[in-house]
Amino acid sequence: MLKKQLNNLLIVRFFLLQSAQTKAIILKFLSIVLFSIMVVLIRKASENLHVLEVVFFRNLLALIVMLPILRSIGIVAIKMKNTKLFFMRALVGAIGMIAGFTCLTLIPLAQATAISFSQPLFITIGAALFLGEIIKARRIAAIIIGIIGMLIIVQPGFNGFSLGVILSIIAAIALSINALIVKKLTLTDTPEAIVMWMVIMLIPITLVPAITVWQWPSFENWIYLWGIAIIGTLAHFAWTKAYSMAEITSLEPIGFIKLPIIALLGWMIFSEIPGTWTWVGGFIIFMSTIYISHRETKAADSLKPNDGAQEPKL
Repeated sequence: MLKKQLNNLLIVRFFLLQSAQTKAIILKFLSIVLFSIMVVLIRKASENLHVLEVVFFRNLLALIVMLPILRSIGIVAIKMKNTKLFFMRALVGAIGMIAGFTCLTLIPLAQATAISFSQPLFITIGAALFLGEIIKARRIAAIIIGIIGMLIIVQPGFNGFSLGVILSIIAAIALSINALIVKKLTLTDTPEAIVMWMVIMLIPITLVPAITVWQWPSFENWIYLWGIAIIGTLAHFAWTKAYSMAEITSLEPIGFIKLPIIALLGWMIFSEIPGTWTWVGGFIIFMSTIYISHRETKAADSLKPNDGAQEPKL
């Protein structure tokens, strides 16, 4: 017991001695591992419980997990200032969560993960359409390449778009819109309010469809559901902390590690073997999103448009 405590202390001490960049990398990797485990738990919970109930309990139990945080920060800290956007985010978030959870039960986990890499592509397009941001020529090329990568994964000309694939794309689009709404909310509301109200609002929204298929979870399912809530909350904390300690572009390349982790878990637990085109398409999508993130950061850091370069605009 003492030896175990010493080992834990050494791990914590090792972490604290690292630079901010190294800490961010460790936390990002930890969040990827936790999110991957959460995906497996979602699939396991959905084997004996309808996915609509899994979505509902994910939010209800997550709120219970976060109650100590709410108690420490106080009600005032989560006061809504932009109520309309909060409700819009909750509705879009519900669509994204239901579509995302459902697709995990219909297609291989690695395929769903590879398609999810397309979210930054949709965010860039949405920023141009709804926020008036300028998309420049190189980023347009990156978006086109990313879409080609998605087509390589789903291969519509050979297999057609299955329901699982369609739902995974809907989830990616919904979560991208959600990210744009959050970007707007951060201008008026606190991060604590944004996180807490998302969960609070999703509980009644996801309860309505869950009632139509209601059955009480078994003891085994309760374990999976609590695991989803706890691990999901820890993953979000690690993810948020990582991005507060380092630049996005320095951490984004680590995200591709999620695909082999998910592929390994899918093979070990569900006997799923991802196809070659899932790897190829996922890599293409991921590299295009890395480029877009790089260009966005470079543009944000520049005091002049394109940092003096004359890049064509759309």
